[in-house]
Amino acid sequence: MANRVLRFIDVAQQMPEKRAAAERTRDFDEIYRQLVEEHAHEQAGRCSQCGVPFCQIHCPLGNNIPDWLLMTAEGRLEEAYEIASATNNMPEICGRICPQDRLCEGNCVIEKGFESVTIGAVEKYITDSAWENGWVKGPTPRSERGQSVGIIGAGPAGLAAAEELRRRGYSIHVYDRYDRIGGLLVYGIPNFKLEKQVVARRAKLLADAGIQFHLNFEVGRDATLAELSARHHAILIATGVYKARDIAVPGAGLGNVVQAMTYLAASNRMSLGDPVPDFESGALDAKGKDVVVVGGGDTAMDCVRTAVRQGAKSVKCLYRRDRRNMPGSMREVAYAEEEGVEFVWLTAPEAYLGDGDVRAVRAVRIRLGAPDATGRQAPEIVERSSHEVATDIVIKALGFDPEDIPGQFSEPNLGVTRWGTVRLDHRTMMTSVDGVFAAGDIVRGASLVVWAIRDGRDAAAQMHIYLQAQAGADADRLPAVAAAE
Repeated sequence: MANRVLRFIDVAQQMPEKRAAAERTRDFDEIYRQLVEEHAHEQAGRCSQCGVPFCQIHCPLGNNIPDWLLMTAEGRLEEAYEIASATNNMPEICGRICPQDRLCEGNCVIEKGFESVTIGAVEKYITDSAWENGWVKGPTPRSERGQSVGIIGAGPAGLAAAEELRRRGYSIHVYDRYDRIGGLLVYGIPNFKLEKQVVARRAKLLADAGIQFHLNFEVGRDATLAELSARHHAILIATGVYKARDIAVPGAGLGNVVQAMTYLAASNRMSLGDPVPDFESGALDAKGKDVVVVGGGDTAMDCVRTAVRQGAKSVKCLYRRDRRNMPGSMREVAYAEEEGVEFVWLTAPEAYLGDGDVRAVRAVRIRLGAPDATGRQAPEIVERSSHEVATDIVIKALGFDPEDIPGQFSEPNLGVTRWGTVRLDHRTMMTSVDGVFAAGDIVRGASLVVWAIRDGRDAAAQMHIYLQAQAGADADRLPAVAAAE
């Protein structure tokens, strides 16, 4: 098989066929076509099978990437899938939405001079092939343990933990305030990055495995945290963070100044066929309008590219730093530029102008000054640089913070950090409330889906240790209880 690996010298990097910008901006379908079988094997064979795999080291899940690349190069796809799924509960999703350019591919040892292995595309090929061939199986416990776990949040952290705990034989109940399983995967990420049927088939797999989902269920409204704890032997908080950050500038209350999640959720619901009155009235529809998106992260990229697909007249992205300091994926920036988005670097909003609805953003120029305590250059306003940017809609994509979880859950004993995230013992992943654990963005702050999956898996492992100890303690007490009776 020597001719099937170590081929990076004589085989060039080849991404799957990318749909032309003029074609893909007319719909919300994914922008890359599937790798053909021949190219998948060939591209996997470009892996150098290095002794210290930096791709694996820089993957939050520690995926055994060289191993499943080798299996793919040798045509052993089912084995490749088994390896990929051993460390990742949603490889078909990570293959689509992970910022590989910042993680695995960005740290590929052959990247300098030969271009990295197309890890994400191969992972997507492996997992889509696995679904097509029926190799993907739900978690099947060897026996039922008789203990129940409640999980708050049906996003990636909650789903990963649910699968791991169900595999160990626990009865799993997942509570979510939305009407579909998936959380951010369904309502926050546009279809052109993650088609919703990909999430739906994973959700069905988990439901068929016996995981019970309680949708349209809001903790604090339908039950307090204490009441849920009384129903289950352990609880996991995996709600994510959805409270939008903002900046205090005049005109924030004008019409058509909206938060990113409001805008994206409306667009995704329209794609799913749900009625969205604000969209149907035109308030959240960018068609024929000048759009300004404020922010520079992955959510901002989702917003600008969604606006293009809605038929916006123009789309501008205002970011207070330069391209080199963009927190979002550089691939996403390149895709957006291909699709006609104009990036206005070193620019920040000073006020939103209008009478009723917004008509313009009054912006200022920014220069990057001396580095701050983190080493990042601090933005400074350039004097007398105010100017207006005409717009019909302003979408604010400034990041997310946690909501008041102790207040919302009616649990004042639940400790939080100074950032509002849930405080826990990172060795056990337990909060200040006994038997209540936490994972994902509600602990680490807004982050990547792959980190949420990692946290969910880690939390499941710690909850298993806790539940085993609880079961052992109950068993130790049984003879004494029987004697007393």
